Amino acid sequence: MFSRRLTLWAMLFLLIAATGPAARPQAAPGVTDKEILIGSCSALDGPSKFLGTETVAGARAYFELVNEAGGVEGRKLRLVARDDSYDPTKTEACFNELMSQKVFALGFFVGTPTAVKYVPMAESNKIPLVGLFTGAQTLYQPLRHWVINVRASYFDETREQIDGLWNVLGYKKIGVIYPDDPFGAAVLEGVQAALKAHGAEPIAIASYPRQTAQVGKAIDTVRAANPDAVVVVGPSNTTTPILKLAHVKGWKPLFLTVSFVGTDELISAAGDDAEGVVITQVVPPYYLTDLKAVKLYRGALQKFSPGVQPNFVSFEGFVDAMVLVEGLKRAGKELTRDGLIRGIESIHELDLGLGPQLKLDYSAKDHKGFDHVVPTVVRGGRAVPFTDWSMAVPK
Repeated sequence: MFSRRLTLWAMLFLLIAATGPAARPQAAPGVTDKEILIGSCSALDGPSKFLGTETVAGARAYFELVNEAGGVEGRKLRLVARDDSYDPTKTEACFNELMSQKVFALGFFVGTPTAVKYVPMAESNKIPLVGLFTGAQTLYQPLRHWVINVRASYFDETREQIDGLWNVLGYKKIGVIYPDDPFGAAVLEGVQAALKAHGAEPIAIASYPRQTAQVGKAIDTVRAANPDAVVVVGPSNTTTPILKLAHVKGWKPLFLTVSFVGTDELISAAGDDAEGVVITQVVPPYYLTDLKAVKLYRGALQKFSPGVQPNFVSFEGFVDAMVLVEGLKRAGKELTRDGLIRGIESIHELDLGLGPQLKLDYSAKDHKGFDHVVPTVVRGGRAVPFTDWSMAVPK
C-alpha cells in the first residue's frame, strides 16, 4: 500500500512539474519580460529617403507614447530601423540583418518594388509584417496570413480619382505617366480597372525609367493624345520634374497622383508647379486637430521630436504603429507571432480617432484595415481635402 501511494505521489509530482514553468511555451524571438523588438526596412537614404525616414519617425513617436505609459504588458517597444534605399537589390540583405537581430515582428516598410521582395521572405519565415507604405494590389490579394495592410489600396485611390473625373467633371480622356517598375504597374493597373468599369481605357500611357528625371519622352507621348487629365505616378523626386517640365512646355491638364508621392515633399520641391494637383490620401490631413488621432500624433511629435514638422507620411507611420500595438495588446501576455496576427484579425470597426469614415476592420479573411480614401487638391501650398470633385478644378 505504501509503495502504491509513493508511486501515485511521484506521478503527481511529475505531472505538476510537466505543467509548470518548465513546460511553458518557449518565448517568441524578440520578446523578453521587458522588451518587444520590431524591425523595419525602408528608404532611410537615397532619393526617396523622405518616405522612409518620415514613416519611421511617425512609428517611433507612437512607440514612445506607449513606452511612456508602461509599454505593452509591461514590455517596452524598441524599433530597429535599417536602410534599403528603396532598392529591390538591397532587400535580402536588409531582411537578413533584421532576422539576425531576432526581431519579433516587422513593420513600416516602404514601396512596392521592395515590398514584392519582402512579402515572400516574411511568409517563408512566418513573421508578421504590419503596415507597408504601398497600396499595391498584390499585397491584398490573395490573402497572405503574415501580411497585415493598414492603408487603402491603389485600386481604392485610382477608383476615387477616375469616378470623380468621369462622373462629376465629365473628364473621359485620361492619360497615365508612370515609372517602369512594380509601383508604376500597380497604379496603372488600378487606373485601367477603374476605367474599365466605365467601359473605357486610358487614352494614352507612357513609362519612364524608375528613379530618374528622364521624363520628357513620356510627357510628349501622353500630351500628343490631348487628355483631359493625367495620372502621374512616382515619388516626389520623379513627379516634381514631370510637373515642372510639363508646365515649361505649356501643358497644363488636371494632374493627379496617389499618396505614395509624399505630398509635403512634393509641395516643397515643386513649389508653384504643385498648385492644383489632386492627391488622394489614405489618412486625413495632419492639420485637422479636432480628430483625436491627429491631436495625439502632433502632441507626440512635439514631445519626442521637437522641431520635426508634421506631414502625411509620418502620420501614416504613426497610424500603422497604432494598429501594430493594438494587435500586440490583443495577443496577450504570452506573446507569439501567430497570436499577433490573430489579435489584429479580432479588430472590428475600431475607432482610432481618424473620423467616422476610417474605422479599422479586419478578419481572418481580410487583412486590409481601411478602404476609405481622402481626395485633396493643392491650394496655396497646402493639400486641402474635398468631398465634391467640382472643387478639384479652379472656378
